[in-house]
Amino acid sequence: MWRFARAQPRQFGAVAGSPEGKLQRRPLRVVLLVAAAWVACTPKPETLQLTTSQWHEDLQFFARELPRRHKNAFHHISRERFDAEVQALDHGLAGLGADAIYVGMARIANLIGDAHTYLRTPQDDANFPFDFRRIGDAYRVTSAVAGQERALGARVLRVENTPIEAALRRARELTPDDENEAYREALSPLRLTVGILLHGWGMTSDRNIAHYTLSDGDGEFTVEVRAPSGNSPAPRAIDVPADPPLFRQQPDEPFRIVWLAEQHAVYCNFRSYVDLGAHTKSLFALIRKEHPDKLVVDLRGNGGGDYFEGLKYLVEPIGKLGDLNRRGHLFVLIGPFTFSAAMANAAHFRQKTAAVLVGETIGEKPNSYQEPEEVVLPNSHLALRYSTRYYEFLPGSDNAIHPDQEIVPTWEQRKAGRDPVLEWALAFR
Repeated sequence: MWRFARAQPRQFGAVAGSPEGKLQRRPLRVVLLVAAAWVACTPKPETLQLTTSQWHEDLQFFARELPRRHKNAFHHISRERFDAEVQALDHGLAGLGADAIYVGMARIANLIGDAHTYLRTPQDDANFPFDFRRIGDAYRVTSAVAGQERALGARVLRVENTPIEAALRRARELTPDDENEAYREALSPLRLTVGILLHGWGMTSDRNIAHYTLSDGDGEFTVEVRAPSGNSPAPRAIDVPADPPLFRQQPDEPFRIVWLAEQHAVYCNFRSYVDLGAHTKSLFALIRKEHPDKLVVDLRGNGGGDYFEGLKYLVEPIGKLGDLNRRGHLFVLIGPFTFSAAMANAAHFRQKTAAVLVGETIGEKPNSYQEPEEVVLPNSHLALRYSTRYYEFLPGSDNAIHPDQEIVPTWEQRKAGRDPVLEWALAFR
């Protein structure tokens, strides 16, 4: 049986609010799925063997319960198209393996449109220790295992025999259909390093092995990437650059505070809402001690939690800091994966403080269906998430949180270990 390890980034979080302006405290925490994260499991073929009848029962449960439980399942896709997609998948069940059936249902869930509605990825997903993303005009490898150092920085040309642009079009089908383009584009390459998806699409014949054709200054070459085994130590990942910038350091720390003496600034990498009250005590103690000229709050890697906690322990207290709550002294760094509660708190910083938002447009729409709950399919035990409330954080907007200063890092900056977003905030006068 598939076991569940993490939420996909739609994967990510819960916030609160309502179109009527009433707020209810209903916290929920979720985990951001990133390509560098993987779950150690014994590589194996499709281990969930169900009969066609059992898959049919799961699909009918999915088709019945998703519209019934979602706050408004047809705010984006029509009921007629939803039913047609389910019927088409149902007719083909007998000829599909478990991975292809998972991909089929996950695709339909993403057609609902909001980022909090999706079919969870099972634990035995054969996620590869390999990462690439779009930087500038190319998709470049940013993380690989020891022995594949040549791949780092190389352009991705093909996934198996599929050209990268065609592969990305398939991957886009497993991103929420009604979220902002920034989010869908950021998610798509992450889908192309997961074995269950590549195999489900038919791009690979073995869910545990994939080949990527790359190009560097010396020409084209191919790397073979394998899913990790639970019987061996986790492979050591090597990133670009080897010496990462501040916001990529200590990735397991949920709330990292750094005193930048040269710039007389406090940098706070706010990645998680876990124990936020305790963590912010240390932040404000440092501020009282050093009397900084600037405070930088980094939300680029925050996948959500309880936005009331963010308001209580961070946004509102910072708003009372007269020396820092002034333009040019308070900065909030945002990006496509600033998600859910973090997205809401970014909106709060803009509304309630003098913060300058720096970075890239947030991927999730601030006015959308959110706050997920979960139901488990009866036979496969796949977990289906669905949104239960509609929230409106920026009424009357174009339904996106844009930075006040947009900065998109270049490949040369990434390779050199620079963070131009933080650099701009620290240099601002």
